[in-house]
Amino acid sequence: MASLNRPVKLAPFTQKPCTVAIVGGGISGMATALALSRAGHMITLFERDDIPLAANPHDAFEVDRRGAPQVRHSHAFLARLRNLLRDEYPDILEALYAAGATDLRFGDGIPATITDYQPEAGDDDLTMLACRRTTFEWVIRKTVAEEGRVIVHSGTEVTGLITSGTSPEGQPIVSGVQLGECGTMSFDWTIVATGRRGALPAWLEALGTAAPHEIVDDSGIVYFSRFYRLNEGMQIPPRTGPIGGDLGYLKYGVFAGDNGTFSLTLACATDDAVTRKALDSEDRFDEVGRALTFTKDYLDGRATAITPVHKIAGLISRWRDYVADGKPLALGVLPVGDAHLATNPLYGRGCTTGFVNAHLLAQVFAHHDAADLQTIALEHDAAITAELKPWVMQTMQTDADARRVATAILNGEDPDADQTDPRTFMRSVFRDGLRPAMRTDATVLRSFFRNFNLLTPPDALAKDPDFGARVLRAYQERDTRPPEPYMGPDRSSLLELIGAGSTE
Repeated sequence: MASLNRPVKLAPFTQKPCTVAIVGGGISGMATALALSRAGHMITLFERDDIPLAANPHDAFEVDRRGAPQVRHSHAFLARLRNLLRDEYPDILEALYAAGATDLRFGDGIPATITDYQPEAGDDDLTMLACRRTTFEWVIRKTVAEEGRVIVHSGTEVTGLITSGTSPEGQPIVSGVQLGECGTMSFDWTIVATGRRGALPAWLEALGTAAPHEIVDDSGIVYFSRFYRLNEGMQIPPRTGPIGGDLGYLKYGVFAGDNGTFSLTLACATDDAVTRKALDSEDRFDEVGRALTFTKDYLDGRATAITPVHKIAGLISRWRDYVADGKPLALGVLPVGDAHLATNPLYGRGCTTGFVNAHLLAQVFAHHDAADLQTIALEHDAAITAELKPWVMQTMQTDADARRVATAILNGEDPDADQTDPRTFMRSVFRDGLRPAMRTDATVLRSFFRNFNLLTPPDALAKDPDFGARVLRAYQERDTRPPEPYMGPDRSSLLELIGAGSTE
């Protein structure tokens, strides 16, 4: 399967249309419905929440989404997703712009300390989208409704799967969905996009098959988000580099939205009870934002909060294997989005990986007869494993070291005390090499942004000798250059500043 790091066109639809149930109406489910319906398949989508089709993005933001609390939090729409829309779904991209989304171009966010920046071929690929999650979903939902190729059952809960027997290898053959006391509906394929808390493993076990093997890692953080709207005549502060940062005990990020909105996210260790309590207060949340160099200009009176502080915990990264010993656990059913894989939401990868997952599934359907249940399941699994599993594993590795640092700070210890630990040296290179190089070297910043936006493999930076040499050169100059810019107070100073105290 060709990598989506390069433009990939869907093959012309030549296979026999089939009937498809899609369970879940979030981004992954809607993206799958969009792609498969445009390929000629007959789609019925079931969404547990009763989601009316709002009249505009502002009304969409107000819709109660009990089944998807994450929509009230910050979201990043990475360049990989934007490029996929540009190349394969240009009408969706144009509709997003019409709804108020804007581009975050690499060349528009160059720090003033970089004096050697010159635009290069390919810089257009380094463009993120700025909009709210609810606006992104609304555009796809509105498009699907207007095209009329998808039957949507909003407010309808799928409670399980039904089967039509077993394969010669003993795999259950899923033939549709159970709708609680409302009965069943039969389909050729069932696509499950019920999110990270969905019940697909339990549904498979109920059919007599093993649950998928899981690799799970708890990020160890809880994060808090709040949305704001710019006051009349005000503008978003200029962006100069990455959209967030990390003080060790506190992670932060600002996410531009659509139609004059933006959101601030602050995250701390799950077991840091004092900081957690402080961030859960609207007044203290804003005080913290004003205490950080990167975020203070956003809260200088130019905007008004339009939501309370929303908290979300239980943030995990996870990979599920729906193929064991070369065989799908069940036939006629496929996972997409967080039902298959999830990454720590702090990195903003979920919407991108979910849409990529849906697009890869549509490619597989375009190349094979829909009745070939085994081949489609195996091809889909192979594509997702190659394209997305490396990012899940990289996220877990990054989070493991971040947890160790946060725990040391919380315990009043120096996370860099053990100079024999290779992680100590690598963290030092990141702090005293990569960070300063990103403020002074356009090549380093460009390579970092490409990687951050999933346009290169997770290990691309480590394997790039020029990138490594530039970062090491900056690291070697750490004792001769001016002190690093002030980013924010340490934990005890911050808690004292906002009147939260430093102990429970």
